[in-house]
Amino acid sequence: MYTDKTLTCADCGQQFVFTASEQDFYAQRGFTEPRRCPTDRAARKAARQSSGAGYSSGYGEAGSYGGGGGYSSGGSYSSGGYDRGPREMFSATCSNCGNEARVPFRPTSGKPVYCSDCFRSMRG
Repeated sequence: MYTDKTLTCADCGQQFVFTASEQDFYAQRGFTEPRRCPTDRAARKAARQSSGAGYSSGYGEAGSYGGGGGYSSGGSYSSGGYDRGPREMFSATCSNCGNEARVPFRPTSGKPVYCSDCFRSMRG
């Protein structure tokens, strides 16, 4: 029923694939198409969590499910947010400078991954 779509990120302008299974998932839950690539969605979610603003329901940009969070996270409530403990980080090679990048998501082939310095400079 669905076919993979290529979308353009509203933040960084990079293209990303909105897979058929993701489209089905979003449609079942009444979500709109994502406007940001997975990297920028994860960065915005991390920024919200580090600022301590509100609680994490497990839903991020445009209602997308980010995993974890919510009442079933098993975390403890602390100063307006849920403390889930240390975040698992993954090693990757920066697509821009070639240095090691530590990222909070499992890198997939075909999608660029940037180190903190390159990511910051690309965002302005």
